[in-house]
Amino acid sequence: MKFIFTLIILLLFSWSEVVASTVNLEKGWKFKAGDNLTWAKPDVDDSKWESISTGQSWESQGHENYDGFGWYRIRMVIPSSLKESAYLKDSLQFILGKVDDDDQFYLNGVFIGQNNSKHQTSDSAFRNGNGFYLPERKYTISTNHPDILWDKENIIAVRIFDQGGGGGMYAGIPSISMADISQYLVIDKRADFYKFEGNYIKKTFVVRNTSNVVLNGNLSIAVKLEESRKEISIADSDIDLKSGEIKEFPVSFDVSNEPTKVQFTFKHRDSNLIINDVDESPYILTPKLSETPAINGARVVGVRPNKIFLFTIPATGLCPITFDAKGLPDGLILDKKTGIITGKVAKQGEYKVTLTAKNIKGEASNILTIKVGTQIMLTPPMGWNSWNCWGLSVDEEKVLQSAKIFKEKGLINHGWTYINIDDGWQAGRNADGEIVPNKNFTHVRTLSDSLHQMGLKFGIYSSPGPLTCGGYTGSYRHEIQDAKTYAKWGVDYLKYDWCSYATIAKDRSLPELMKPYLLMNKGLMQNDRDIVYSLCQYGMGDVWKWGAGIGGNLWRTTGDIGDMWEALSAIGFSQTQNADYAGPGHWNDPDMLTVGWVGWGPNLHPSRLTANEQYTHISLWCLLSAPLLIGCDVSRLDDFTLNLLTNDEVIAIDQDPLGKQAIPVYKSGNIQIWLKELEDGSKAIGIFNLGADPEKVTVHLSDLGFKGVHTIRDIWQQKDIGEFKGTYETTVSNHGVKFLKLTAK
Repeated sequence: MKFIFTLIILLLFSWSEVVASTVNLEKGWKFKAGDNLTWAKPDVDDSKWESISTGQSWESQGHENYDGFGWYRIRMVIPSSLKESAYLKDSLQFILGKVDDDDQFYLNGVFIGQNNSKHQTSDSAFRNGNGFYLPERKYTISTNHPDILWDKENIIAVRIFDQGGGGGMYAGIPSISMADISQYLVIDKRADFYKFEGNYIKKTFVVRNTSNVVLNGNLSIAVKLEESRKEISIADSDIDLKSGEIKEFPVSFDVSNEPTKVQFTFKHRDSNLIINDVDESPYILTPKLSETPAINGARVVGVRPNKIFLFTIPATGLCPITFDAKGLPDGLILDKKTGIITGKVAKQGEYKVTLTAKNIKGEASNILTIKVGTQIMLTPPMGWNSWNCWGLSVDEEKVLQSAKIFKEKGLINHGWTYINIDDGWQAGRNADGEIVPNKNFTHVRTLSDSLHQMGLKFGIYSSPGPLTCGGYTGSYRHEIQDAKTYAKWGVDYLKYDWCSYATIAKDRSLPELMKPYLLMNKGLMQNDRDIVYSLCQYGMGDVWKWGAGIGGNLWRTTGDIGDMWEALSAIGFSQTQNADYAGPGHWNDPDMLTVGWVGWGPNLHPSRLTANEQYTHISLWCLLSAPLLIGCDVSRLDDFTLNLLTNDEVIAIDQDPLGKQAIPVYKSGNIQIWLKELEDGSKAIGIFNLGADPEKVTVHLSDLGFKGVHTIRDIWQQKDIGEFKGTYETTVSNHGVKFLKLTAK
């Protein structure tokens, strides 16, 4: 299968002249909030503009409440030595790093490009957002371009539009360099994807020449197992690539349960330039499921009195499985074939229910505590959201098919419950003011009923403003009416996104931030359904301090996440000041999971996160007691992604009834250790390596509060490592994790 969406990943390279061939633009930038196209001109007086760093958002540098346009300018000399020292002398490239959300690039007052494109469009198209902040901005022009002033002062101006959350040039070091062979000899690592076939893992890499000259040299490919340090030579061949020519290199090697890298080395014959690149292959740590029954998922669930209750017993094992539930409170019934418990409970209280799952291989039992009272969402929600894969191209059929695959792939058997439609379903309002779905969602109540019959729950999306982020109808001035409609449709979950309410709010004061969310909560509480209330306003006003007080069950703490390490690490490892505010019924939400096939619709691609980074992603989110919402196309779930999403011991850390969010207990260099207390008295830790290379780590257990002998269990591999006292040593892969559970002897 070939990718519909091909992302070319350019080679990292080493060359003795690279430092001399690059002008670093890390310092010297000026910034001004607002918008005026004349600010691109060279003769603009920017002496009174503010100095700004390009390594972090403008909000973190004194513009906390500012969304909209901002301009960056820098003055620098472009030396002709750049061109003279290069092997290829035809193109000059300007690299800006990451931009949130949209950018237009000007050189000496002349428009060069926008959002990585050379073509200028209307302002409305330019400010489309749609994930433009994810890729690095790079603009390439001919060295003969008349607006390059060689050996003289040049003015770079960057116009940026931020539609919410963090804004500006926020990651990477801006620079100028010549486009050279390393940009033209391309190994396309996304022309194919890794496939597990028996005991082998396979992938075909495409090598192409995108230059106007012949590229010749030697290409070697090797597979390196990181922990065992075993290396396997796959190919070593001389290649001569004509302009535009493509060659394929299939790679096949034994499946491993450790981090594995495919390394490429190309030595250019004429210049002796050496180009190195690496691809990290997936590796599976989760053991295969047993045919013997096991009951998984949350061990506690909350419901309000006389509200509709729906719970599906998450159980794995050889089918068919029959279920039983002893001790159900009055008003609830169990379907013994499906494991679905439904009904209403009038009397408040705490009910201990013994769940049983039985098949021809055996029987499993577990205790589920049903708490009937004022609080719901006693463990973080788990499910699927349409945004990260389908964006505004979502439709009823995609949602229904995703739900069916939840059943077919067995995700529901591990506690994945919610099927949530994000933005893009609304059409407007009828004569009575009631919200109506667009042509892509003609039978919302029928869709909801279908999900409930499968044992799944149904979520929907709106905004307190007149319009949603995607420009669809919001709930402004119809909050109570919309809440009533959602209940009528059988909605179980509402994501309420700030979006255009920014144009309504008087300011960003706490009362103004709280006002629209209080109003919708009033509407939700008037219905006969428990509707999980997700506040999506990107952490403004320290929402974790007041979100629970206005009825929120979870709240976004950051801007949108992306499927890149910079976004994942910046968001995940910053969840520190909010830890004390998470707990049963109210959770910090660092945004959705970016594993599997994503793309924000309609064109999808496999997550840009490496295998190591995806293990880090899931492990950290579970330690954080974060909501687990899959954002991928579940119809393309491969063995590796299923391995990430169906490890019940990993999920149990997230769903632990204590609901304690992890905190960092050790930071040194690239290594961080995060610790989470668990209900049974044991503790889970994640040893994370934020660096680019593997590192050996010695953990001094007593420094982390562990006294005496402890059994250490590898949570991903579901096996005990041994008993330890004093220290524990391990090696952690680049951007990787060791996810462990420690229990006192």
